[in-house]
Amino acid sequence: MAYVEASVRRGQLVTAARSALSRDGVAKTSLRAVAAEAGVPLGTLQYIFPSKDQLLRAVIEDVVEEIAKVLRHSASRDEGLERAIDSGMHSFWSMLVTDRVGLQLMQYELTTYALRAAGQEAVARWQYERYVSVVAEWCQEAAQRAGETCSVPFTRLARVMVASLDGLILQHVCDPDERRSREHLETMISMIVALADVGPAPTEARATT
Repeated sequence: MAYVEASVRRGQLVTAARSALSRDGVAKTSLRAVAAEAGVPLGTLQYIFPSKDQLLRAVIEDVVEEIAKVLRHSASRDEGLERAIDSGMHSFWSMLVTDRVGLQLMQYELTTYALRAAGQEAVARWQYERYVSVVAEWCQEAAQRAGETCSVPFTRLARVMVASLDGLILQHVCDPDERRSREHLETMISMIVALADVGPAPTEARATT
């Protein structure tokens, strides 16, 4: 077998683990199964990830960063906060939910696994704090660029957005119906825009942004 740098091999193994987890679930995915998925000896995988917990943590981190990247790069931040909310949530749904139910199911499984595994609780907490921080950052940036204010703190707005999407995704995973889910997504966006109650920033604030 040709030599592969550890950093490259790590990425390959995480990709293989994501494939196996999406298809078979956390309970049925062993280190041996992931090694077979990646086409490497079990010992090679265990050199990079000595335990299943370490591998699953790496997968959680990879999934979180994928979602963060989509949110950062797909949400419009040049047309005001309302547009940022609308474009961000639509892009998230199109890129990470439609036709990717396996990814979302895996994400829920990994979260509950981390909450139940001794010593891994902080991973689940970090997962959601990361989601919230990314959403809050692009909402705040969109508002500042447009000289706008939000009626609630950006972190609170972001937590409501993440919680709302979580609930809608879980319903969609349980009973996939893209048309219905899209209608509910539109309703949810309207509710969040109403919560934000966007207004113009004071003249002094606009002058300093």
